[in-house]
Amino acid sequence: MSGSVGADGARVGGPADRRAWRGRAVEEDAERAAAEAPDERAVLRLRSRSRRLLGDLLRPHRGMLGVTVALLLLQNAAGMAGPFLVMLIIDWGIPPLATDRDIRPLMVLGTAFLCAALIEYATKRAFLLLSARIGQSVLYDLRQRVYDTFQRLSVGFHERYTSGRMVARLTSDMDSIAELFDGGINDLVLAGLSVLSVAGILLWLDVPLALVTLLSFPFLLLISRWFARASSLAYRRSREAVTLLIVWFGESLGGIRAVHAFRREPRNQEIFAGINDENRRATLHAYRLIAIYSPVIKLIGNVTIAVLLTYGGWQVMRGQTDVGVLAAFLLYLRRFFEPMQELSQFYNALQSATAALEKLAAVLDEKPSVPEPDHPHPLPPGRPPGRVELRGVEFAYRPGKVVLPALDVGLAPGETVALVGATGAGKSTIAKLVGRFYDPTGGTVRLDGVDLRDLTDAQLRRAVVMVTQENHIFSGTIADNIRFGRPDATDDEIRAAAATVGADAFIRRLPDGYDTDVHKRGGRLSAGQRQLVAFARAFLADPAVLILDEATSALDVPSERLVQRALRTILADRTALVIAHRLSTVEIADRVLVLHEGRVIEDGPPAALIHAGGRYAALHQQWRESLI
Repeated sequence: MSGSVGADGARVGGPADRRAWRGRAVEEDAERAAAEAPDERAVLRLRSRSRRLLGDLLRPHRGMLGVTVALLLLQNAAGMAGPFLVMLIIDWGIPPLATDRDIRPLMVLGTAFLCAALIEYATKRAFLLLSARIGQSVLYDLRQRVYDTFQRLSVGFHERYTSGRMVARLTSDMDSIAELFDGGINDLVLAGLSVLSVAGILLWLDVPLALVTLLSFPFLLLISRWFARASSLAYRRSREAVTLLIVWFGESLGGIRAVHAFRREPRNQEIFAGINDENRRATLHAYRLIAIYSPVIKLIGNVTIAVLLTYGGWQVMRGQTDVGVLAAFLLYLRRFFEPMQELSQFYNALQSATAALEKLAAVLDEKPSVPEPDHPHPLPPGRPPGRVELRGVEFAYRPGKVVLPALDVGLAPGETVALVGATGAGKSTIAKLVGRFYDPTGGTVRLDGVDLRDLTDAQLRRAVVMVTQENHIFSGTIADNIRFGRPDATDDEIRAAAATVGADAFIRRLPDGYDTDVHKRGGRLSAGQRQLVAFARAFLADPAVLILDEATSALDVPSERLVQRALRTILADRTALVIAHRLSTVEIADRVLVLHEGRVIEDGPPAALIHAGGRYAALHQQWRESLI
């Protein structure tokens, strides 16, 4: 019996519920769909993109990479010299009992063996230190790029790409790449060098013995090729399962108040259990592959050694090879098969890092839906700023879902225009277009005669500021949050802005005044106080156009009256676009635009529209009745 009983008595949290959530989460991650699609070209594009990214990250470290390659070659040469010196010690350095016991060759060869061991130690230590420095530099650069990309990408991207996935990109995916640099590359390169070096040395020492030994190489190649292909899919699936865990964990705990309020804990627990089970099964599948690969490599190695001992011993008995050569063969095989045993663990790191790099490359290749102009135009000087024009504006959030069919609206400099209408009429969409969080799919939005698409982001953000119902309050002091509107503002300017919006009084009553820590997301402040801080932040920025999108809905009546008194003063010489369901806020407007299905059906001063007896008059009457 699966699922749990919710407050309404319905069974929730069963397999279908978990599948529905996972389906939504997967749909939001475009690169996962491409990676798992049967279209091989999509997979090749992802891999090519990740290789280009890795090459770009490593390019500044070409000099140090050359040194690491030299260190690896020297380390491999020193390691390969060991068994050869053992062969010489056995055959030449240890004289037969019947001869004079001259220990000088033994001392020379023993010293040479010690030197080779010291060189191998020193080069490996130097390589690990240098590769760690390169790896950390690459990770630092990659984190900087990803974070910068997330900040630059448009609102539309962040609305479809969950915060949990962003956290996964900067944490678990980065950790996977870090594991690759923490010794995995060393194992891979040395394993490759060992294959070539051992094969060449064995053929040089004794061709018949080498041919018998090298019979195992095709089997090693086949099993390694199978493991590489199978583990690639397994670890990509495992990485996605980890990402889904992070996404769900972040989303469920981010709404912990609603979880407790609606007794959703059992449902969340079952959804999490389903995702967690997927992660467990994906990881177990990867380890099953290791459980096949690693023992098979061990078996091939032991069979090869058994064959070598049998055939080589027979050759020694016949006098066709020396004991030292046979000993060298055994040591070389040990140096070859030991790294092969570790390669299964390296493949774990390699495939996880490859999957992670593909996802990060996909993020870095994302282009803002509201890009910076190639040839920006400055705003014209010398006249009152703030003229806003929407001409033939069409917009749809997705194909076939038109929100604004064809809108023509103009705001004069210094004019306050209120937008009213039912939910879904297009009010917030207009605000987002004027703030250029989206670009229209047709027509133009102009500020002082310049298309917003021709303004740099810095120009636009100085000229247009939006205050929404849920303005984010950052951890830190109240002064820091107000200064966010203009980082170079003085303490006096911050206090003046707060006083203008009516926030100064409550701030001074706090334990540390403007230096009071607001805690996480402004948890120390009430909803109305947080909104007043957001107002002060916006007014300090001193924009030419101020957009208020349901900005007073979180305020209580006394706070709302304070803000409205401040608005009458502050908006006097500033263009304002006000969206509000509370018509008390609309009364300060010079004009009211009544919207219905993306079209303006009434336009005029509030008093005139009330007198006309149309849609706005009905809304106004309903609002007045709600106050009684």
